[in-house]
Amino acid sequence: MTDTPTTPAGARPQLLLVDGSSYLYRAFHAMPDLRVDPADPHSAPTGAIRGMINMLGVLRKDYPDAAYAACVFDAPGKTFRDELYPDYKANRASMPDDLRSQIAPIHEVVALLGWTVLAVPGVEADDVIGTLAHTAAGQGLQVLISSGDKDLAQLVNERIAIIDTMSGKRRDLAGVQAEFGVSAAQMLDYQTLVGDAIDNVPGVDKVGPKTAAKWLAEYGSLEGIVAHAGDIKGAAGQNLRDKLAWLPTGRELLKIRTDCDLDGYVESLPALDSIAVRAQQTGDLAAFYEKFGFKTLIKALTAADGSRPAAKPATAAARPAADLFADAPAASQAGAERVYETLLDWPAFERWLARIEAADLTALDTETTSIDEMQARIVGLSFSVVPGQAAYIPLAHTGPDAPVQLPLAEVLARLKPWLENSEKKKLGQHIKYDRHVLANHGIEVAGYAHDTMLQSYVLEVHRPHNLASLAERHLGRSGINYEDLCGKGAHQIPFAQVPVDKAAEYSCEDSDQTLDVHRVLWPRLQQNARLRAIYELEVQCSEVLYRIERHGVLIDASLLKKQSHELGERIVALEAEAHQLAGQPFNLGSPKQIGEIFFDKLGLPVIKKTATGKPSTDEEVLEKLAEDYPLPARILEHRGLSKLKGTYTDKLPQLVDGAGRVHTHFAQAVAVTGRLASNDPNLQNIPVRTAEGRRIREAFIAPPGHLILSCDYSQIELRIMAHLSDDEALLKAFHDGLDVHRATASEVFGVPVDQVSPEQRRYAKVINFGLIYGMSSFGLARNLGIDNTAARNYIQRYFERYPGVKRYMDETRQLAKAQGYVETVFGRRLMLPEINSPNGPRRQGAERAAINAPMQGTAADLIKKAMVAVQQALDTGPRASRMVLQVHDELVLEVPTAELDWAKAEVPRLMAGVARLKVPLLAEVGVGANWEQAH
Repeated sequence: MTDTPTTPAGARPQLLLVDGSSYLYRAFHAMPDLRVDPADPHSAPTGAIRGMINMLGVLRKDYPDAAYAACVFDAPGKTFRDELYPDYKANRASMPDDLRSQIAPIHEVVALLGWTVLAVPGVEADDVIGTLAHTAAGQGLQVLISSGDKDLAQLVNERIAIIDTMSGKRRDLAGVQAEFGVSAAQMLDYQTLVGDAIDNVPGVDKVGPKTAAKWLAEYGSLEGIVAHAGDIKGAAGQNLRDKLAWLPTGRELLKIRTDCDLDGYVESLPALDSIAVRAQQTGDLAAFYEKFGFKTLIKALTAADGSRPAAKPATAAARPAADLFADAPAASQAGAERVYETLLDWPAFERWLARIEAADLTALDTETTSIDEMQARIVGLSFSVVPGQAAYIPLAHTGPDAPVQLPLAEVLARLKPWLENSEKKKLGQHIKYDRHVLANHGIEVAGYAHDTMLQSYVLEVHRPHNLASLAERHLGRSGINYEDLCGKGAHQIPFAQVPVDKAAEYSCEDSDQTLDVHRVLWPRLQQNARLRAIYELEVQCSEVLYRIERHGVLIDASLLKKQSHELGERIVALEAEAHQLAGQPFNLGSPKQIGEIFFDKLGLPVIKKTATGKPSTDEEVLEKLAEDYPLPARILEHRGLSKLKGTYTDKLPQLVDGAGRVHTHFAQAVAVTGRLASNDPNLQNIPVRTAEGRRIREAFIAPPGHLILSCDYSQIELRIMAHLSDDEALLKAFHDGLDVHRATASEVFGVPVDQVSPEQRRYAKVINFGLIYGMSSFGLARNLGIDNTAARNYIQRYFERYPGVKRYMDETRQLAKAQGYVETVFGRRLMLPEINSPNGPRRQGAERAAINAPMQGTAADLIKKAMVAVQQALDTGPRASRMVLQVHDELVLEVPTAELDWAKAEVPRLMAGVARLKVPLLAEVGVGANWEQAH
């Protein structure tokens, strides 16, 4: 009798997860060409079905004690990775037809065998597996993943292992180290460096597994490697430096998510009850085997159970693949006949122009040359005014068989009056992008009334908002993939070379689906006045963000280059100082070498240890040691300056346009709190706590005859806390115009306001902001450098003085647990899927978010309202001042000197007046020749 295989910890696995998407292909290619009728080569193929049955049978035999099991497949459609990187998986060949035809039967038989079948729209199978494995491991369960995919190795830990049933290879902590030469914790960094050719995710050119493992052994992490990119010699070092801007994107693409929303597919996560192992449905299984000609399996089933095949297959137990993700209230439209037209002559164009002129609402979509919204040019346009009908105007197709097309310039000239007419209502998916594209052709679109991306963002913030996901989720429709049209990898063609008939179907489908999705989501928004108001704010905000992005912000590139040179000199000097303090040269980016210097040579105290029991040298440890020792302080400074140089002073000058301006992109439908995200480049995270960081803002300048004006809300989240908690003492402090931190110090330390010391005020400030973010007594003690008992006493005294805050926190936790979400003052919903988790840390994290999210979300609503109000004032003036940035609670404007007095008075007044809370809003203004001077 053989022993049952065990997990790394020695215990039998309690959760089995099968990477169904990986094994589909492996079963298909490993099995012979089996058919329902062996004598008829044209009958339905069954090899992949039989291979899956065999594989699952082996797993159940080897691990009979597992209480939970799921087989996870990729759902049709795109995910966030496709939006992040359009060339994602571009090299993958289309699924063979013989395999595609076996998908639905595989899903059916897997369920009949007692496994839960999962295919979650908008979420890759790896991410579903990652979420389930992480959740189960967090509850103390042993998890075994059955897959041949090496990417999953980044999930491996003490409770999660991977087994490849076809090769017998096992990847636990020791197995990963032995196979790849790096720890499981380093696997994501390793994969980022090497890249993934299968998914078309580039790594660093000429850097293979050996070099990646060598670098990680020397520098510890990707961050350490990047920090020392300048030190790495040869072609590999240059290739690394060439890829520095790409690496964060590559890492994001390759990172397996462990926090996906599986609501509706896995009930009561993370209790995992809905994926408990079930008994196989013997009668239905026998009928299935008979249908597909698996005579040997029927005999084995009958011998084991004595049952006979059912009269006909029963499929209620397993939903077909299409139904796994269909929650479509408008799915009836999916089967309707569609009429898509291609407009190649003026009579057809005039007929459709008349239709859109007469329509109450027109869905509009652009096909372009690039995803870079500032550079993209139009290849074609599509319109839809009623479901199932759409038209495509090809304008710049250049393929060998491209027909004669209407002239682009003339078509746009004839569309321009309609496009720029605010009375003609338009609809789009991510309208801000299309506005930029049309602006590249000299058209300022007016009349955009709706954006399906923003509708989804307001209604279902925690789910994907791309059109493919929306169509699958709400219509039960899957569309044409971009790769199906343009090909993949080196053979990919530009959209302009796509045959017009195929391009027309693709673009018309986008407009048609956008209109259909709108017809589902808009009524839902209309039913909730508060959510509708949030959505209308988002649409207005999209208009303002378009203006900000279009205008850009002026950069002094020569100043940044000078700063970059100075930073480089300081970085070299810091390295020399660190070597001197250590008494020997060493790599400042290598945790291993730092650990040897700190603990073996210098005998510094061990603050904490890693999971493997070695002394940690992470940033938290360095910051603690830097309080008493100069070497950790030098290393921290070296890292900070290296990041500043690589991220800002080196990069920003490369991004300026011909007018010397940088154009950031504001992602509107990303953060669950409603906050905006700046990227390409990120201008919201420029450090301001160091002199070097603040100097970078000196390079954000005003043009001649102008000044930079900065206006930001004062203590906005504390004011929101006062409003939400209705605490008398906090309300009084703000109404009386007191320094709220000084007022808190007076309450907590029991001294008159005018006798509060600077140290007491500092303590009070940490307490005020810490409690907003759910800081524990341990966190407060660490921040203030005091013991836990003193920290607990401070918190207790705070709540005694501000009982309304304590009451708000308690009631908010209870409300969040009851309804699964919290709301901002204005009605934005902030979902909390972990609020009732049995996993303590995850639940506590959700409870902290429940308290903080209404404040962060309300602050996000307020700044968006402020942006809209200020833009309206600029337009009605009309004024020559322009908003150039939005950063957290701050608006930055470029103001002509002639309008300075108006702006200094009016902008803070407008910001303070966008809402009436129980405490007054205050916006503070500063002016200067550059952004730093304006603070």
